[in-house]
Amino acid sequence: MLRVDHDFRAMGGPGRLRLEVTGRAQADAAIAAALAEVGRLERKYSRYLEDSVTTRINRAAGADPVSIDAETAGLLDYADTVWRESDGLFDLTSGVLRRAWDFSADRLPAQADIDALLPLVDWQAVERDAQTVRLARPGMEIDLGGVVKEYAADAAAAQLRDAGVAAALVDLAGDMVAVGTPADRPGWPVGIRHPAQRQQAIAALELPPGALASSGDYERCITVDGRRYGHVLDPRSGWPVRGLVAVSVLAPQCMVAGSAATVALLKGAQGIAWLDALGLPWLAVDDDLQCHGTLARA
Repeated sequence: MLRVDHDFRAMGGPGRLRLEVTGRAQADAAIAAALAEVGRLERKYSRYLEDSVTTRINRAAGADPVSIDAETAGLLDYADTVWRESDGLFDLTSGVLRRAWDFSADRLPAQADIDALLPLVDWQAVERDAQTVRLARPGMEIDLGGVVKEYAADAAAAQLRDAGVAAALVDLAGDMVAVGTPADRPGWPVGIRHPAQRQQAIAALELPPGALASSGDYERCITVDGRRYGHVLDPRSGWPVRGLVAVSVLAPQCMVAGSAATVALLKGAQGIAWLDALGLPWLAVDDDLQCHGTLARA
C-alpha cells in the first residue's frame, strides 16, 4: 500500500489530499479528479470571478431573474433549510455587510453605514425556483462561500471514492472529509487549531469515516478600545456576534458539519445549548477561551 500526500491551494486557502492507494498511477488519477472537481466549483461559485454564477446573480440584483442549474438550485435549497433551522441567522445575503466592515483596519464602522446595508440583508427577498433566482432589490448580494467549500470537500471525497481509493483524507483549509481509515489505525490523525495560538492544537482526534468542519472568528478580527470584534456578523444587527470564538463539529457530510458549526457560532452564548441538542460530536471555545463539548481536548 502506497501513501501519498498532495498539497495545493484552492478557495482562498491551503488544501491537502492524503491517500492510501495501490500505486502511483491510481494516486495521480484520483488526485487529478479531486482537484478538477474543486476547481470546477471554485470557478462556478466564487464571488471574486466575473463569470461565476454568483457574480451573475449579484450583478442582476433588482433586475431580471438569472437562470440556474440543478446543482445551484440544490445549494440554495440547502441554504434555505439552514436559514429556517437557524431562525434566520444563517443568511447568504449578509455578505453585503462587508462593505461597512474593514477587518484590516482597527476602526469600527459608523452605525449609519451599517443601517444603510441592513435592508439588503433579507434571505426572504431572494426569489427562486428550480430554474431561476432573482435578488429582489438593487444592491443585494448572495455569497455561497458559506456552503460551497464544505460542498467541495464532500465532492472531492466522492471523486476519490469513484477512483477506487479506499482510504483518504480531504482537507480544504481545515474542513475535512475522511474516506475509510488508514491501514494501521482507527482514523485519520487530525488536530483542531487553537483559536488564539495558531501553532498549537486545542484538540486532537482520529477522524473516522465522515467529516469535521470548523468555524471561527480569530483569523479576521480587530481590537478597538481593548475589545475584540470578530468577522462573524449577526445579520439582524450587522455587528459581530459574541459568546463563542470557535466551533468544530463532526458529521457524516462536511456540508452538515460546516453549517452546524457556523450556526452555533452565530448563536453566540446560546450556541452551546444548541450544539448539545444537535446530537453530533462537537467542540466550542468561548470568549474566555474555555472549551466545551464532547470532542477530546489536546
